[in-house]
Amino acid sequence: MSLLNDSADQDLPREKIYKYGAASLSNAELMAIFLTSGIVGRNVIQVAGDLLEKYGGLQELGRLSVAEYMNNKGIGLAKACKLAAAFELGSRLSREKIRLQPLDSPELIYEHFGHQLSNLPNENALVVTVNSRLEHTSTTTVSIGTVNETTAHPREILRPVISRNAYGFILIHNHPSGDPSPSRADHTITDRLAKAAEIMQIRLVDHVIIGRPSPGHPGFFSFRAAGVLNS
Repeated sequence: MSLLNDSADQDLPREKIYKYGAASLSNAELMAIFLTSGIVGRNVIQVAGDLLEKYGGLQELGRLSVAEYMNNKGIGLAKACKLAAAFELGSRLSREKIRLQPLDSPELIYEHFGHQLSNLPNENALVVTVNSRLEHTSTTTVSIGTVNETTAHPREILRPVISRNAYGFILIHNHPSGDPSPSRADHTITDRLAKAAEIMQIRLVDHVIIGRPSPGHPGFFSFRAAGVLNS
């Protein structure tokens, strides 16, 4: 078995963190910290690099369940749990940062919720409530669907908004396919929500669909940025 301290002429990941900080490590080196050991013929950094290449990067790796990590040679329950925990910590850090600035642009909404939602295998719908300064006050999962569909009635979407006496809200859902282009159903629910919110004098700040970045596309679709919702 090839251990974390198998090395050629370069600093080991733990030594690099100590000397230069975590930002100095490559993705494979950071993953090696959690994997701890490699396999016969492949040191731990090579194993981490193999995983990144196999799944196409951190975004796809973060989507895996513990069982899916364990489908890879040399990764047992302990290593799989460490990887799952590492990715979840990243998601939670992003959610903590949300309190620091108003959610006044789809770019910020994607920055705070993109990792959490783009890693899910099924469509999920979240309602994010905000105060009059558009600062985050709560997040509620209102629907968990299939790989290509989630259904939520406007009353389920508006319930956490009303119960918290919120100034406004943002509807966010993901497309597991990675393509954030809105479907006809997405347009329909947005239109119905906008009308209901107007009647109840609640601000629908935006409806953002989360996908994954691709060449020429940021990885999300904003109904407000597209002009479907009024500013």
